[in-house]
Amino acid sequence: MIKTKYLKITLPQEWLLSAFWLVTINLIAFFWNLGSTGLIDETEPLFAEASRQITITGNWITPYFNDATRFDKPILIYWLQAIAYKLIGVNSLAVRLPSALAAIFLTCLCFFVLRNFSRISPQKTALIGSALAAFNLQNYLWAHQGVSDMLLSGCISGALCCFFWGYAQQSHKWYLAFFIFSGLAVLTKGPVGLILPLVIITAFLFYVGKLKAVLKEIPLFWGSIAFLLIIVPWYLLVILENGWNFINSFFGYHNLERFTQVVNHHSAPWYFYFLIVLGLFAPWSVYLPIAIGRIKFWRRKYWSNQERSAQLGLFAVFWFAGVFLFFTIAVTKLPSYVLPLIPAASILVAMLWGEEIDKASSRPPRGFLITIIFHLTLLVLMTIAATQMVYWIGSDPSMLSLAGLLSSASLPLSATIIWGTTAFLSLLCLLKKGWWTSIIWLNIVGFAAFLLFFVTPAFALVDQVRQLPLREIATVINNQVKPGERVMMIGFKKPSLVFYSKHPVGYFWSLDQAEAKEYLKEIPTDAPTTILLLGQPLEISQTGLKKEDYQVITQLDPYRLVRVERPVLEKVIN
Repeated sequence: MIKTKYLKITLPQEWLLSAFWLVTINLIAFFWNLGSTGLIDETEPLFAEASRQITITGNWITPYFNDATRFDKPILIYWLQAIAYKLIGVNSLAVRLPSALAAIFLTCLCFFVLRNFSRISPQKTALIGSALAAFNLQNYLWAHQGVSDMLLSGCISGALCCFFWGYAQQSHKWYLAFFIFSGLAVLTKGPVGLILPLVIITAFLFYVGKLKAVLKEIPLFWGSIAFLLIIVPWYLLVILENGWNFINSFFGYHNLERFTQVVNHHSAPWYFYFLIVLGLFAPWSVYLPIAIGRIKFWRRKYWSNQERSAQLGLFAVFWFAGVFLFFTIAVTKLPSYVLPLIPAASILVAMLWGEEIDKASSRPPRGFLITIIFHLTLLVLMTIAATQMVYWIGSDPSMLSLAGLLSSASLPLSATIIWGTTAFLSLLCLLKKGWWTSIIWLNIVGFAAFLLFFVTPAFALVDQVRQLPLREIATVINNQVKPGERVMMIGFKKPSLVFYSKHPVGYFWSLDQAEAKEYLKEIPTDAPTTILLLGQPLEISQTGLKKEDYQVITQLDPYRLVRVERPVLEKVIN
C-alpha cells in the first residue's frame, strides 16, 4: 500500500518486486558510472562531435564532423545527443544517455513481453528474461557508447514486440506502434530499420499460415502515414540540402556497399557471429541451442493451430534467426550488427528456465544437465582466463601500462574470485537435490558482481591510459593554438581530439600521403606560418624533422605535440 496526502494506491506485491528488480538491474548495467569516463576512440567521438556541431551551428538537418559532412548514419541519434547536451551539458554522460535509455527500454520490453505472453511461471520468467537482457556484455558495451547501434536495437526490438502484441491481441494500436518504431529505426540507421523487421515478420506469418489474415488486420493506411511522417521530412530536407552527395554516400556506400562488399576492412569469416553470440552473450549463450530446440519450430502444423498469444517462443526463434542470418549474409561484419537479436535470445533462454523452474523437478532432465555441465565448464574457462588476462593485452602503444595497472588494482584477482565462486556454488547447487534451478539466479548475481567489481573499474583504467592523455593534449591545443593555425595528427586517427579541443584536425597516416601535401598547399597565405603536429615521437622523427626543427609543446605518453614552421615541414616531406 502506497499512501500520500492526496492519493492512495494499492499495488500487488509482485509488481513492487518487479519495479525494484528493473530499477536495480538497469542501474547496475546501464547507469552505474555511465559518464565517468571519456569518449572512446574512434567511433564514439564522431557521433559526439557531430551532435555538438548541431548545437553550435543550429543546423539540425546535416550532421558535420571536422568541417565535413557526416552521412554515415541518419539524424535521430544526433538529435537525441544534441537534446541531451541542451539538458545536462556537453559531456560523456549526455553522449551516452540515448544508448543507455534504449538499453533500459529493451530490458523493460523483455520483462513485459514475457510477463504477458509466457504461459508458464510468467513472473519468474519475466524477471529472468529482463536480467539476461541487462547482464550480457553485448548490450552492456554498446549501452556505454554514444553510437547508434543500441538505439537501433531498441527501435527494431520495439517494432517487433509491438507487432507481436498486436498480433496476439489483434489490436490496431499495437500494430500502429510497430510502424512508429519502424520509422524511428529507419531514422536511426536507414533502410535496415524496416527491412529487417519485415523479413522476420513475413517469414513468421508465412510459416504459421497467418499472412493473409494479418494483412487484413493491420491498419496499413494509417500505419504507412505514421511511418512516412516520421522519416520523410528529414530525408527530404537532407537531400534538398546536399543532393547526390548524400544519396551516394548514405544509400550507396553506407548501406548497399556494406551489405554487398567489405567496407573499412571489416571482413570476417562466415562463422563470425557464432563466436560473437557465444562470447558476448556468455554465459547464457550455452543455453541457446536447447532453448531453440525446446520450441520444436519444425512442427509447423502444431504451431499453426496454437493460439496467437502462445506463439511467443516461435516468434523469438524467427526473430533470433532472422537477425543472425541477415547479417551473416552481409559481407561487412561488425560485432554490434547482431545487437537486435539479444532480446530474442534473452526471451528464449528465460522461457527455457521458466519452464524448468515451474516443473520443480529434483534433478535436471538429461539434455538440460548436459547444457549445465557446458555452462560450468565455461565458468571454469572464464575463471582461468581471468588469471591470464594481463598476458593477453595487445601491443597498442597507448595501453602499454594497462597490464600493470590492472594487476595493481587486483582486478584479475577480482574476476577470478567472482567467476570461480560462481562456478563452485553452481556446482554445489547442481549436486544438491532440488537446488539446481538456483543456478540461474546465482549466475545473475555473479554477472552483476562482475560488472560492478571488474568491468567498471577496468573501463576506468583503460580510459586513464588510452584516452586521458588525448583529453589533456586537447586542452593544451585549445589553450595554445593560434587563430587560423592548423592542427595535424599523424599515425593515428583519434576523433576525440576534435571533440575535446573544439578545433578541426587533419588526420594522416603519414606525411608522405598525397592528401597531406595537398592539405598543406590549401592553407591560406594569411594563416599562421606554424603548424601544431601531434604524433608519437618515432612517427615525428620518421617525417625527417630534426629536434631543432620544432618546438615541443607537451609530451604525454605515447604522444608528442610540437609546433613546426610550415616551410620547414613542407621542405622535409617534398
